[in-house]
Amino acid sequence: MTTHDLSQTLRTRTHGWQPTEPAATFTHLSGKEVLRAIVEGRIPAPPIASTLGFRLVDVGPGTAVFEGETGEHLYNPLGSVHGGYLATLLDSALGSAVMSRLPAGTGYTTTQLNVHLVRPVFADTGLLRCEGNALHVGRTVATAEARVVGATDGKLYAHGTTTCAVLKA
Repeated sequence: MTTHDLSQTLRTRTHGWQPTEPAATFTHLSGKEVLRAIVEGRIPAPPIASTLGFRLVDVGPGTAVFEGETGEHLYNPLGSVHGGYLATLLDSALGSAVMSRLPAGTGYTTTQLNVHLVRPVFADTGLLRCEGNALHVGRTVATAEARVVGATDGKLYAHGTTTCAVLKA
């Protein structure tokens, strides 16, 4: 059995984040207004974004776009980016697309997440772009779809759908 001297290959990654305010702080804003404030830096992004290295870059009525950097720090034991990273990126874009159509005082929570991973992602894959689109936003239920594509190669890496419960304040 071979042992590896891990001290020779140790890598580190440091990140920081700003504490976020409770959602109740923003009940006077629509979902789109909250998301736009995050894009513009007036409201801190949720800590998960800096932890995993992605960011909300655009929001419209029923749409949300995230970009995420790939890297070795996201690897699973097989030597590719963990599917959970892509699932989290999809969940963020899907939920934000729904949120962008919600009026002030209304929230949501994911009740179902469907993820399809269609090709592996590696550290050198580069920037990924995840675009979410709300398909239906009703009084109690919302649905959305999203795709993760390579920003430079245009290849589809994953796609998914969600069902969300709409929560009135």
